Amino acid sequence: MSEHALEHGRAIPSLVPARMDRLPWTRFHWMIVVGLGVSWILDGLEIQLVSLVGNVLKEPQTLHLTTSEVGLMASIYLAGEVVGALVFGRLTDKLGRRSLFIVTLLVYLIASGLAGLSWDIWSLLIFRFVAGMGIGGEYAAINSAIDELIPSKYRGRVDIGVNGTYWAGALIGSAVGLVFLNKDIVPIEWGWRLCFLIGPVMGLVIIFLRRHIPESPRWLMTHGRVEEAERTVDDIEETVRRQGGELRAVRDDEAIQLIDYPPVTYREIARVMLRDYRSRSFLGFSMMVTQAFLYNAIFFTYALVLKAYFGLSDSSIAIYFFPFAIGNLAGPLLLGHWFDTIGRRRMILATYSVSAVVLFVTALLFNAGSLNAASLTGLWCVVFFFASAGASSAYLTVSEIFPIELRGQAISFFFAISQLTGGVIAPYLFASLIGSGDHPARGPLTVGYIIGAGIMLIGGIIAWFFGVDAEGQSLENIAKPLSATGGTRFQGASPRIPSTDVPPYRRPQDEPPE
Repeated sequence: MSEHALEHGRAIPSLVPARMDRLPWTRFHWMIVVGLGVSWILDGLEIQLVSLVGNVLKEPQTLHLTTSEVGLMASIYLAGEVVGALVFGRLTDKLGRRSLFIVTLLVYLIASGLAGLSWDIWSLLIFRFVAGMGIGGEYAAINSAIDELIPSKYRGRVDIGVNGTYWAGALIGSAVGLVFLNKDIVPIEWGWRLCFLIGPVMGLVIIFLRRHIPESPRWLMTHGRVEEAERTVDDIEETVRRQGGELRAVRDDEAIQLIDYPPVTYREIARVMLRDYRSRSFLGFSMMVTQAFLYNAIFFTYALVLKAYFGLSDSSIAIYFFPFAIGNLAGPLLLGHWFDTIGRRRMILATYSVSAVVLFVTALLFNAGSLNAASLTGLWCVVFFFASAGASSAYLTVSEIFPIELRGQAISFFFAISQLTGGVIAPYLFASLIGSGDHPARGPLTVGYIIGAGIMLIGGIIAWFFGVDAEGQSLENIAKPLSATGGTRFQGASPRIPSTDVPPYRRPQDEPPE
């Protein structure tokens, strides 16, 4: 039976965080990365396939949708993501990470598969909304689980790399679309249905892998289930030893003292985020909104730009997507480890600023008429090589700077904000700036690009001044759990700073930088 602190009227010490953070990297951690990280691949796959099947669904042999109905289908999926993030974000903090990352994947699998069986616009919209709910819920449950299961030494690069795999899904979606939506290979009335089944087929493989991923010991620890948390870590350590990992001993003074804490209410969340952590909430809001604005402004209009200003056909535009997506995928994978070594604030400032500067130069060259479709796409690749790593670091930031008891909900709030800001405002604004006619004016779009660059630069500067030096730090050092009491020490002799607005954390002086 789980031991609950309140039942004994005393604080219970736990070495769970220290034991988890000192684990070496083994196959166990690769299982977590593969089993949980597929969420972003599925989201990228869904977004790209929907954008490709839109025109096909207007054909009489399919659902014969109108252009506005195709646009509504995309908006409904986005709305589902926002609702799913908010609903399942609340539940993952209340019921646990493991319960939710199984449920959310099942919701997506069933709804996306049923979308391939849709018989009219209304059935399609309902299934797409529910599929979006599943993916939105994944963001909250999965980011929480990854951060709490991955050792502090590797947390930054893993989280950033996993978030960046969205673009691997987009690449898969494009490749699948080239085959299934080719009328010479697959009949038009079946091709679009098969597209909606690709994600569920991938998910069926992953759901069996997720069955072997344990509940977050940190979540168990802070919800009164201390003995269960210790047993879970025992099992993880035994797995790591079998896989060749060597474990250092943990000291008694690395223990965290836990007391019972009542379920977190919305009022408590508001108090923590708007009073105790108001500067961090401002940081999370700024990073998420600025990266979402830049991303959606360019990504959702790049095809319109290539067609309006360079006269490319729809079929040739599809080819230009591949280098664009590769640049987005490569950035997080190649730059991610620097967020753990050089540091969070330095790398966030660098990635946001470099992408802003390159976009500003791109805007000037575009306005001067010095670019063709290939060179513009090349510059976009450079912009998003850095911006993609920066955008992934925004998700990393909001998932590690708040107490564990409300981590999932914090992620869901900021995810919803970024989706609504980037998905509603930016695409509409930039689409309206694109000129019409045979020789459309470049000035308005140039101004839009300069504004986007300025917004991204502001996001980087805010992160420099308000950011947290979380590299190498235990999650409990970054944000004290609401259920913790007294002083604890992780990763060296530096005491944990109380969970209020405080100066950015610094690496302990007695720990040499990596």
